[in-house]
Amino acid sequence: MLRLLTIEFHKLKHNTASKVLSIIYFGLLTSIALIAAIKFDVGPIKFHLAEMGIFNFPYIWHFNTYMAAILKFFLLLVIVSMMANEYSYKTLKQNLIDGLSKKEFILSKFYTVVAFALISTLFVFVVSLILGLVYSDYNEFAIIVSDLKYLVAFFIKLVGFFSMGLFFGILVKRSAFAVGAMVVWFIAESMFKGYLFWTFKDATNTTESVDSIMQFLPFEAMANLIKEPFSRLGAVRSVANQIGENFTKSYDVDFSSILIVTVWTFILIYLSYALLKKRDL
Repeated sequence: MLRLLTIEFHKLKHNTASKVLSIIYFGLLTSIALIAAIKFDVGPIKFHLAEMGIFNFPYIWHFNTYMAAILKFFLLLVIVSMMANEYSYKTLKQNLIDGLSKKEFILSKFYTVVAFALISTLFVFVVSLILGLVYSDYNEFAIIVSDLKYLVAFFIKLVGFFSMGLFFGILVKRSAFAVGAMVVWFIAESMFKGYLFWTFKDATNTTESVDSIMQFLPFEAMANLIKEPFSRLGAVRSVANQIGENFTKSYDVDFSSILIVTVWTFILIYLSYALLKKRDL
C-alpha cells in the first residue's frame, strides 16, 4: 500500500494544479475559524456568531463537518484531474508497462482517495478542537468526545464522493466531463425525487415515502450522513418556539446511511476496475 501511495503522491507533487487546489481546499477549511470573527453591533442589537454557540462542544463537530463537506468539490477536482492526467500524459500505460497491474493501479487511486479523506478528517478534527477549546462553554472531556460520530460520517462521505469522481474520471477520461457527469447524476436524482413527490402526493406521509426510496441513491445517502445543523442551534430553536414551531427532526448519524454509502463506494471502485480491465489501453 505504501508503495502505491508513494507513486501517486509523487505524481501529485509535480502537478501544479493539484497542489494549488489542495492548498485552496485546506485554506478554506482553516477559514471556518474566521466565522468566529463575524461580529457587529447595531444599536441595541449585538451579533456575534461565536457567542451563539456554534463552537460549543459537542455541536461544533456537527457544524464544522457539515460546513467542511460543502468544500469537498475542490478535492474532487484533484481526484478527477489526477485520473484525466493518466490518459493525457500516458502515465497509465507507462505504469502498466513498468509492471503495475490494473488492480494495483485502481488500488493506488483508491488509497489516494482514502488518504485525502483521512487527512481532511484529521484537519477538521484539529481545527474544531482548537475552536471548541477557545470558544466552547462546555469543556468537560465527556462532552468534548461526544458526537465524534460526525467525523466518521464526514470521512465516509468524502471517500464515497471521491470514489464517484474516480469512477467518472476513468469513464470519460476528461476532468471537466467527469465533473459534468456527476452534476448530471445529481440533477437526475433531484428530478427523480421530484417525480416521487408527485407520485406520492396523495399519500398520508409523502415525505417519509419519498425518503424511504431516495435514501438508497448515492447523493441522497451522502447528504443523509450529515444533516443540516442550523435548526439544531439553540438560538434558532428559541426563535422557533416563540412563533409556535417545534423541531422534531433527528440529527443522528444513521448506520443505514453509512452502510449505503459504503456499498456505493465498493460498487464504484469495482466498476472502475472492471472498466479499466475491459478497456484496451
